[in-house]
Amino acid sequence: MTDSAMVRFYQDNGYLLVKGLLGAAEARAYREECHAVLGRLRPADPTWGSAREIGGAGTELRHCHDAQFRSAAFARLMVDPRFTDVAAALMGSGNVQLHHTKIFVKPAEKGSPFPMHQDAAHFPHTRHTVGAAIFHFDAAPEEKGCVRVVPGSHRYGPLPHIEEGGWHLPFREWPLEAAVPVEAEAGDVLFLSYLTVHGSGVNRADEARTTLLIQYRDPEDQPADDVHRSRGQGMMLRGIDPTGS
Repeated sequence: MTDSAMVRFYQDNGYLLVKGLLGAAEARAYREECHAVLGRLRPADPTWGSAREIGGAGTELRHCHDAQFRSAAFARLMVDPRFTDVAAALMGSGNVQLHHTKIFVKPAEKGSPFPMHQDAAHFPHTRHTVGAAIFHFDAAPEEKGCVRVVPGSHRYGPLPHIEEGGWHLPFREWPLEAAVPVEAEAGDVLFLSYLTVHGSGVNRADEARTTLLIQYRDPEDQPADDVHRSRGQGMMLRGIDPTGS
């Protein structure tokens, strides 16, 4: 599914939107599964404090970690070759290892934004192979708070972040509205380097925005600090772990 032009685009820009990786019926089924999982859990709102400062006052999020431990559907998706083959090609490694998963739902009309940031600030690694795959289970136009990116920002390396309010970049230097919106349809998957500066806006539409995040790495890429552990971390999604650890 991944050709050399797609790999070059990712290398140049730090992100790649793969259209229609999942079919419409699959995306709809995963959307229902996400909402069913969240419906079984006690509501928790992980909205960053800094989000309130960029138009997120009165907004909220629904989410949960470790989706594959909530439903077998997500365990199957994590090892689907349609996903893992793309992840491997973009990393330049045949081996794809799990870092963590999250379900994210931005509720209709009040889904919280995310200030601009790099994922690397939350869990730095030594070789910077870490990537994210954001599975869209319903449409994500700009009105629904789609992801926004700064193309090529992965080339800057790790940037200093403001810890207070959720490890974000300075608002004046990295305004959300200046980033490029990456609108998506149900079944599309957005791949991002963990060094790519990105954020997302408020969901002001009358429908929730439903996504699954799978964060992955080359197993030979070691954490630079022991700051993020999740259930299942280290599971091989494709290939082998040559480190033997």
